[in-house]
Amino acid sequence: MNEEKMLDGKVVVVTGAGGGIGRDIALMAGAHGAHVVVNDIGASLRGEGQDEGPAASVVQEIEEAGGKAVANTDSVSEPDAAQRIIETAIDTFGRVDCIVNNAGILRDTFFHKMTDEEWDSVLKVHLNGTFNVSRAAAPHFKAQGSGSMVHMTSTSGLIGNLAQGNYSAAKLGITALSKSIALDMQRFGVRSNCIAPFAWSRMISSIKVDTPEQEQRVARLKQMTPAKVAPLAIYLLADACDTSGQIFAVRNNEIFLISQPRPIRSVHNSEGWTPAQIGAQAIPALKASYYPLEVSADVFSWDPV
Repeated sequence: MNEEKMLDGKVVVVTGAGGGIGRDIALMAGAHGAHVVVNDIGASLRGEGQDEGPAASVVQEIEEAGGKAVANTDSVSEPDAAQRIIETAIDTFGRVDCIVNNAGILRDTFFHKMTDEEWDSVLKVHLNGTFNVSRAAAPHFKAQGSGSMVHMTSTSGLIGNLAQGNYSAAKLGITALSKSIALDMQRFGVRSNCIAPFAWSRMISSIKVDTPEQEQRVARLKQMTPAKVAPLAIYLLADACDTSGQIFAVRNNEIFLISQPRPIRSVHNSEGWTPAQIGAQAIPALKASYYPLEVSADVFSWDPV
């Protein structure tokens, strides 16, 4: 295993790679010998507008460092456009080996105030986008008997956050999709994993800061750069990795393996349950194992190291 070139000769597609975490993953993929498709529509944080500049700028950075890359500005939210992203890899470099589903937008608002558009647009980019790009790549991975996918999830979905019902639902949905991909594609030698990144980026910069607790959280996030997330993504893409169906989090210099839902306690009544018996017996027995209504910052409450 060559530590310096873990992706030597691989063709890697990174969506939302015009800045932030995606940019750092694309740059590191190029540094590790990959040919990189830098996908980014160049939109605002809310997904508005389009600009070729961000993707082209990252391509230039990769090429100036001696790597090979090509820009793509198609939207992951539309199946045909996602197909064109993969076709860019095939047409330019002859194959596709890895994808990183990183593209995302935000429409933060409280659930009871959320519009249809705010819900639909976030689901289309995050969850549909992950599906669209993964499905477009799948036939190529199946035919060659290899491939790796890394999808960006979030502790907003895994744990919870205020005013992010659309984003949280999409990000938790991505973890279930990733597990299904890992199961369905295992026999073809294809791996699928998720990363929940802690990093200060354009997307995270939109967090509402209206309490001392939120100010402290933002101060901690500013210490965590997108570059800290890239090494794990590169490893998960590499042939040296045999991991699949897992959820990781990266928080500065810490890497976490995140739990997946499993039964933790049960109650049994051989005669079956009535509603009254559930209230009197079952719920009191189960309540000791309830999860509190926490947000991500409550669980990851210590300073990053």
